[in-house]
Amino acid sequence: MTTIAKTIRERRSIKSGYTSEPVKEETVLSLLEDAVYAPNHGLREPWRFIFVPGEKKDEFVAKLVATFPKEKQDNRRNYFSQPAAFLIVVMKQDPRQKQWDENFGAVSSLIQNFQLLAWEQKLGVVWKTNPHIYEPKVHDILGIEKDEKVAGFLHLGYFREEDIPAAKTRTSAKEKLTVYS
Repeated sequence: MTTIAKTIRERRSIKSGYTSEPVKEETVLSLLEDAVYAPNHGLREPWRFIFVPGEKKDEFVAKLVATFPKEKQDNRRNYFSQPAAFLIVVMKQDPRQKQWDENFGAVSSLIQNFQLLAWEQKLGVVWKTNPHIYEPKVHDILGIEKDEKVAGFLHLGYFREEDIPAAKTRTSAKEKLTVYS
């Protein structure tokens, strides 16, 4: 198996159990410098990024949690306090459906690139698309423009080997493949 095939098959979403090791801006930027080589139609590069480092996380989480109903705030504070840092991926929207689809495909490819590159450095990532990514109050906190979409929050943090989730079985591509005749 090639190195890239092995990385693809071994990568896991790390959702919890992060260590206290900080995620440095330089590390995130280095990973992004490679991840931006994702295929993107017309080299539109329809993305931008918002990094929330550990030293700003508590302030950010407090603002984020305040956008939730009072009865959910304690739960959400606990949830958002777990990652060491966040990378929010923002997509430039296009009113034309074809270009919108191409942009979302490109941003998704970039996120996958980032996850694979982070995995090689033992940096855990999980891509979250919870309802708050659509919340106008969250958009205000992040400075999201009218022609932009939050593609997701990437929760970041280092992990211990023993905390890696077990692999889940995938359906063979053979079962999903139709050959045109």
